[in-house]
Amino acid sequence: MKKSSQGDGEFSLIERYFYRTDTYHPETILGIGDDASLLQIPSGKQLVVSIDTMVEGVHFMGGVSPESLGHKLMAVNLSDLAAMGAAPVWATLALTIPENNPEWMGRFSQGMFALANHYQIDLVGGDTTRGPLTLTMQIHGLVPEGEAVRRDGAKAGDLICVTNSLGAAALALKLIQQGENAKEIINYLELPTPRVEAGVILREYATSMIDISDGLLADVGHILDQSGVGAIIDLDAIPLHPSLSRLSTTAEQLELAMTAGDDYELCFTIPKQKLGDVNNSLSDIDIAVSVIGEIKQDVGLQWRGTSEWIPDKSGFQHF
Repeated sequence: MKKSSQGDGEFSLIERYFYRTDTYHPETILGIGDDASLLQIPSGKQLVVSIDTMVEGVHFMGGVSPESLGHKLMAVNLSDLAAMGAAPVWATLALTIPENNPEWMGRFSQGMFALANHYQIDLVGGDTTRGPLTLTMQIHGLVPEGEAVRRDGAKAGDLICVTNSLGAAALALKLIQQGENAKEIINYLELPTPRVEAGVILREYATSMIDISDGLLADVGHILDQSGVGAIIDLDAIPLHPSLSRLSTTAEQLELAMTAGDDYELCFTIPKQKLGDVNNSLSDIDIAVSVIGEIKQDVGLQWRGTSEWIPDKSGFQHF
């Protein structure tokens, strides 16, 4: 993003809503204001980079508040860093907007910066253009060299765990689509909480990790594919959010929680002997842990439990 004070176009919008004179990190050598940013990676650190795009009508519905969109765009990117055990540092932003709307831009930036300021993230560049509402952010984080948690480290005998509970965001979307009241759980859908602190803690314990964005079923599958292993999942152990009791059967609850996604909790594997340490460490930041299965050497996914639901979907599909 280039900074300019002339006119009411792209540059003036950037200066008004996204330019900050102060930075959180001395490694931010040059941020918004030039053709590109200059960033210094500290000695002994590795850079972790992820990017996410949110498109109106695909990832969010019309009518969602600009503040919520700004928050969620930042949150889903932070969730990717959390899954690698990375601490966030920088972000870049690309906005495609239908019109020059200062009120919308102001409210969007407020929602985005509220979360960015909480995690001390410097916005260091980006772009704005006209077109159908499309929001793209690239996030940058740091991990000690060689300590990033990847998807390919799960080993036979490891426990499969998830943080907190699943399904509330999916239920909120389902209720809205049906024209029903989702007020009590709408924040799970529109204002998700990225598990950044938990991800940094789990860097010490996890053998593999992923954030639950496309649904637990699909995301566990990514770990198994990358690690070349299999698993057995206990359906009775899936931590269903209490709001799912609105659905009439356990099978319906499980299907929504396992396949719909948008939870942004963490799924991770740990050696069995580390479970107590993990529980103690995450309880200090009020994060609950549920053991939902075990990694097996033989490739493939097996199920146990009393539920009548048989998994046959792979989760949210982007295409």
